Formats: sequence, structure tokens, C-alpha cells
Amino acid sequence: MSSTVSTARHPYEELIAHLTRTSPLGPGEAVRVVAEVLAYFSETVEEYVRRRHAELKARGLTNDEIFPRIAAELPGRRVAAPELSLRQLRRIVYG
Repeated sequence: MSSTVSTARHPYEELIAHLTRTSPLGPGEAVRVVAEVLAYFSETVEEYVRRRHAELKARGLTNDEIFPRIAAELPGRRVAAPELSLRQLRRIVYG
């Protein structure tokens, strides 16, 4: 039985090493955290609007409360979203 050791480097190896040095995370946990953060920030504007609308709707907010809140949140996203009107936000959710 032969074993092979991968020599491929993780693209975020330095970040993973930093997390394992500065937190209680082990290497496997650090890899999962980095993957989760990257997935979170890779959401498109449309995916983000739909997800936040569903989250806020589930908390009992009305559309009149939800759409201004989402519009205020969008500029704080990692990649700034274009300014969207409330109508554009509704169209993303309802088509």
C-alpha cells in the first residue's frame, strides 16, 4: 500500500496558518471557516437580496420595512452593490 502526500498548496495557506496561530482553531477548522467566509461574500446581489428578504420576512417584518433595510445594507457588502431602488429590490424577489 502506498501513500501519497499532496504538495498542492491551499490558495489561502497563509490566512489558514494565521488563524491557527492566533485562535483556538485547528487547521481543518480554519480551512472550513475560510471556505464559509468566502462563500458568504461570493453571493451575488440578487442572491443576497433574496436571502435577506426571506430572513427578515421570517422574523415578521413587512416589505415596507424590509426593502429600505436591504437598500441600506447593500453598500456595506464586500463588493459594493449598485444603488438599487425599492422597485428594483422587489423585482429581484418577485420577478
